[in-house]
Amino acid sequence: MPPFDVRETDRLLSTTRAVRKRLDLTRPVPRGVIHECLALAVQAPTGSNSQGWRFVVVDDAGKRKALAELYRRAGSDYLAQSATQARGQADAQTARVYDSAMYLVDHLHEVPVHVIPCILGKLPPGTPPGMVAGFYGSIFPSVWSFQLALRSRGLGSVLTTLHLGLEAEAAKLLGIPDTVTQVGLVPVAYTTGGDFRPAKRRPIEEITYWNAWKK
Repeated sequence: MPPFDVRETDRLLSTTRAVRKRLDLTRPVPRGVIHECLALAVQAPTGSNSQGWRFVVVDDAGKRKALAELYRRAGSDYLAQSATQARGQADAQTARVYDSAMYLVDHLHEVPVHVIPCILGKLPPGTPPGMVAGFYGSIFPSVWSFQLALRSRGLGSVLTTLHLGLEAEAAKLLGIPDTVTQVGLVPVAYTTGGDFRPAKRRPIEEITYWNAWKK
């Protein structure tokens, strides 16, 4: 097999953004596209080959509205406070993120598809850190692969976790067993406007340590 086109691969990896304001709220997303992207998502590594991932895909308008209300109840006060704090600290990039997050609170019910990634099992209180890492490490790689697959097809997404403050209510709404852990809510839609650019990040030299932690 020939090597990947590195330029295109790098463009995909560096421009898959958390999309909120540029989600197209009017264009339907075919179920077939979601299935294609999930088929790629489950190619991701999973601990002990457990393959305990499950995906609840919500395109019913009434259930999307109910999920959006849970999201608002769980997170709107926190986001509003954090946005105000970020503006006060003159952190323009972070302030834009919180403003974007507040936009999603107001419009989540309009996003055509909500995907709730889940993993079989529940972690009991006091679970050792290594087991916690392995548990969530068996689902989050597939979530990111799903988001990359969406991006490559012209769709946007963002991994959110605010509704987990009311996880039990979401489980009741969607019939999710209490033996299953929800790990987020991913709004999915086609995107509007032009292309995305790499985000501003700290230089790798400042955050990479060789052989020992740098004080």
